[in-house]
Amino acid sequence: MHKRLLQLVLALAAGLAVIAAPAAAAPPGPPDVYRPVRGPAAPAEYRYLQKTLPGQPIPRHAHADAAAQARLLPTVGGRWKAVGPTDIGGRIVSLALDPQRADTVYAAAASGGVWRSTDAGQTFESAWPDDWTQAMGAVATAPDGTLYAGTGEPNPGGGSITYEGTGLYRSTDGGEHWRPIGLRDSGAISAITVDPADPRRIYVAAAGSLYNGGGDRGVYRSDDGGNTWRRILAGANEFTGATEVFVQGSTLYAVMWDHRRTPELRTYGGAGSGVFRSTDDGRTWQRLGGGLPAPGPEVGRIGLAVAGERLYAIVNRTSGPFEGFYTSTDGGDTWSRTPENKNLTESQSSFGWWFGKIWADPKDARHVHVAGVPLMTTKDAGATWTYDDTSIHVDHHAMVWDPRRPGRVYLGNDGGVYRSDANGDGGWVKARHEPYTQLYSAAISPQDTSRVSGGSQDNGSLRSWGGDGFNEYLGGDGEENVIDPTDVNKVYACYQYGNCFRSTDGGDTLTYFADRTTFKRRNWFTPVVLDPRNPKIVYYGAEVLNRSTDGGVTWQAISPDLSGGPGPDPIYTNYGTITSIAPAGDGRTVYAGTDDGRVWVTRNLGATWTKLAEGLPWVTRVVVDPADPDRVYTTHSAYRAGSGLAHVYGSTDGGRHWKDLSGNLPDAPVNDLVVGRGKVLYIGTDQGVFTSPSGGRQWFRLGRGMPAVPVDDIEYDAGHHRMVAATFGRGFYELTTG
Repeated sequence: MHKRLLQLVLALAAGLAVIAAPAAAAPPGPPDVYRPVRGPAAPAEYRYLQKTLPGQPIPRHAHADAAAQARLLPTVGGRWKAVGPTDIGGRIVSLALDPQRADTVYAAAASGGVWRSTDAGQTFESAWPDDWTQAMGAVATAPDGTLYAGTGEPNPGGGSITYEGTGLYRSTDGGEHWRPIGLRDSGAISAITVDPADPRRIYVAAAGSLYNGGGDRGVYRSDDGGNTWRRILAGANEFTGATEVFVQGSTLYAVMWDHRRTPELRTYGGAGSGVFRSTDDGRTWQRLGGGLPAPGPEVGRIGLAVAGERLYAIVNRTSGPFEGFYTSTDGGDTWSRTPENKNLTESQSSFGWWFGKIWADPKDARHVHVAGVPLMTTKDAGATWTYDDTSIHVDHHAMVWDPRRPGRVYLGNDGGVYRSDANGDGGWVKARHEPYTQLYSAAISPQDTSRVSGGSQDNGSLRSWGGDGFNEYLGGDGEENVIDPTDVNKVYACYQYGNCFRSTDGGDTLTYFADRTTFKRRNWFTPVVLDPRNPKIVYYGAEVLNRSTDGGVTWQAISPDLSGGPGPDPIYTNYGTITSIAPAGDGRTVYAGTDDGRVWVTRNLGATWTKLAEGLPWVTRVVVDPADPDRVYTTHSAYRAGSGLAHVYGSTDGGRHWKDLSGNLPDAPVNDLVVGRGKVLYIGTDQGVFTSPSGGRQWFRLGRGMPAVPVDDIEYDAGHHRMVAATFGRGFYELTTG
């Protein structure tokens, strides 16, 4: 893709910049809050900033175009093997029941494809092609058993929103085979509704691209099973999409939502957001008022439930917090705001745009569940509320009642699939086999090849030891995980923004150490790295580099601020930080990369620092050859449109000169790199894992059997010829290398 030599970058044009480290460490930064940070806004921000060039949006179809490029590359190597977790789960955004096969449930995983259970939600197996996009938004079944899936997640957070969908798909054999049926430019599909009176009549709520206006967005109808489509409700502007569509005889209800992400900010609401009704099968529509909030810039995402003439709506503000819960008993002509309820208000936290779902009991219209951080429940049409945030995972997105089994309800949330036989009022049982965890990192051990750990989206830091199967040993969003290569019991784990812990008993007990480091800013994913010669030496990256010589007990800053200063966002100020650290095998040389595209080196343990590059995209990894401190590589994120900047650079002279090693790689973010035997390079990307036996001149897809899912981290064990990949949506995969 990028074949020319580069004499990198702005810094080199004026000569190498050299600065000295401060004579004494700066005073420690602000005290930490020792509790897991939660919520989807932060990982969405991290993912977006990482995968874009500053000031540019994600190009339309960037992920799909890169996937097509990846499929053209020849494949080498053996077969990837899934190694779990299967007992943790991950974010489920939609559920559907098979009308012709009892106890058969379909689940759409946010970035893990479509899954099928034939044992009432106990175990799930893949029902989606591995080589298609894994980003999902909706799944539905028709009365004749036809299965529909809409791609692209409509909930704009948690990371996978950067992987937009490729339209709508249909299966007539329970997910064994699929074919595309249109709306390719829909970005994200939020809901699919099949007319119960006509299985060939389908309605689709297309949310649209979060980053690019226009395209296939709004409410669409097909009268021929999806062969042709007609938009029956368009939005108020090019960023107004549809999130819900309901069929009640000849009356239709739909929810529209203004939402847009620009390089500078997010705007998740606007004048186009509202509830709409058609009484003539979609020929004309009316925006419902009668007590609902009037159109305006502060109307955010809305959730809707329809139960005959009784309707419910939850309205959130554009900025995210709860605005109100409304009921109607006359089909939406008039609405009443229910009494203030502290628990209901707090259930939406500051990110109501993450939810926007209400589910009414089909046998009791006054019994309603509402999606939030906890699952909210009312049995009196919103007059009073109870909530559940202990027996089930938090952050809810999907629910469906089983008409064959009185009282049986299935629930999908950020922890996976649950089943209740008590109308959803407790008695929840979690699925026991659901292999669709979203992972940010991996850690392995050459001492024990059975040990794998890693950080996961909203499911904490996970480990393969210390319990049955995988188990969580640190909460929050799991971030960096490290296992000491000389002692499997010495481990490190973090949650968001550099809140990191050390352990000497494999994670059974954890000691917090981040408050002992020097920092003003720490990235959402803060790097922790062990020295290759002496694992008692640990590095920790804030805006300055911290070093410990006693296994993380005490720390000293050994650099000045290596970034260009704080990022421009006044809310998320944790950018302008170190994102990668690479200590060399000589005990003196350390490289570092930053989120604002700078690369640095010290050859005297921090006494002086030399800037090797700046003006690059986000540095995802700096990697130094363990046998040669002057052989160094950098990898970079961001989808680009017409940019000549590479995704992989290499240098053989300590960063004085750089060569573009991107070669024939797909135009997609590169997230990690390892150097294998014989200088063979391996990289993890948003399009899988690739290898170059020639050191970057030509790249091949590595291995068979891994789904088309982003790979955020790869770990390599040369002694056992073993590689483990952390995928964002399908758990860990392992491959035997040459």
